[in-house]
Amino acid sequence: MSFNFFLFRSLRLLLFPFSFLIGIYINLRNVFYDKQWLKSVSFNLPMICIGNLSVGGTGKSPMTEYILRLLTPRYQVAILSRGYKRKTSGYVLAGENTTALEIGDEPMQFFIKFPEVAIAVGEERVEAVPQLLQDRPATDLILLDDAFQHRKIQAGFNILLTDFSNPYWQDWFLPSGDLRDEKKSAQRADVIIVTKCPADLEEQRKKQYLFSIAPLSNQSVFFTEITYGIPYHLLSKESYLLHENLEVLLVCGIANPLPLKKYLEKYTSAYFEKNYDDHHIFSIDDLKEIQKKFEQVEARDKIILTTEKDAVRLLKFGEILKSVPIYVMPIRHDFLFNDGVRFNTLVSRFIDSYNAPLTQQQ
Repeated sequence: MSFNFFLFRSLRLLLFPFSFLIGIYINLRNVFYDKQWLKSVSFNLPMICIGNLSVGGTGKSPMTEYILRLLTPRYQVAILSRGYKRKTSGYVLAGENTTALEIGDEPMQFFIKFPEVAIAVGEERVEAVPQLLQDRPATDLILLDDAFQHRKIQAGFNILLTDFSNPYWQDWFLPSGDLRDEKKSAQRADVIIVTKCPADLEEQRKKQYLFSIAPLSNQSVFFTEITYGIPYHLLSKESYLLHENLEVLLVCGIANPLPLKKYLEKYTSAYFEKNYDDHHIFSIDDLKEIQKKFEQVEARDKIILTTEKDAVRLLKFGEILKSVPIYVMPIRHDFLFNDGVRFNTLVSRFIDSYNAPLTQQQ
């Protein structure tokens, strides 16, 4: 363990009193909603909420993409997100000339990969939903991205994610922990997914997690692993296969890059890091530092590798990066224990049983 790690842990312990106060506030807020002293608004169409109880790193974006791949062949889907760290405010609907600065990196990622889906952002989701439906009246259903703790809107189906290595029941409130909602809020979820599990997760370990979750009779629990696809060039989209002689400079500004690092340890000769804060907005100076560090990698076979979230914030340097071997690593969830069909069925059943008429695409 490094000195920085112990320093970080010590600082978090010192902040425990603030976590205690935050926990009291969150508890009171939830009580007010549970007693309906604060009102939640529902809308007359299916809404699926994807979120977590902690800050970052549970795999919300690839889970959103999983559901998009599941539903877009049959329905007109829209996504509503807050648009974290964007440079705009209020409601924004993504369009042809939209950038990550206007809507945030994750919504931009969805917009690039799923151009047929309506992507909107807005801090006040209650106000943004009517605007979105006015702009896209053919919308059949809305995915609420990262909205589990935002109780002003009552979604019909709630999906809660938790990281296998840092499950919510072992965590504590910010700033001494990572929780932004209380543990018992998990009872509001229809589905709980333990993400980033080891691929060889044993049945006994699964049972231990199920015991800790203690799901209600109406809740379903799933386990997923993170899998990586074939990297593709940031601009040309040309594929590149990792190999044992390759050395990689990993440029990363996400909450939890550990699974990707473990993957590179397995499939490359070596990797070096250039780390940034989560949702970091890259500058031209950052780009110069990245290029300088890449030049210091002595291997003949070498590339720069980044995540899909980081890639959308690097696209603005397209002209500069045309001749740079910078590749993007795609990521997705795979359900363990052959449970993908069961999950797909639950999602589809929710939509099919909804009272509002849905116009399925032919």
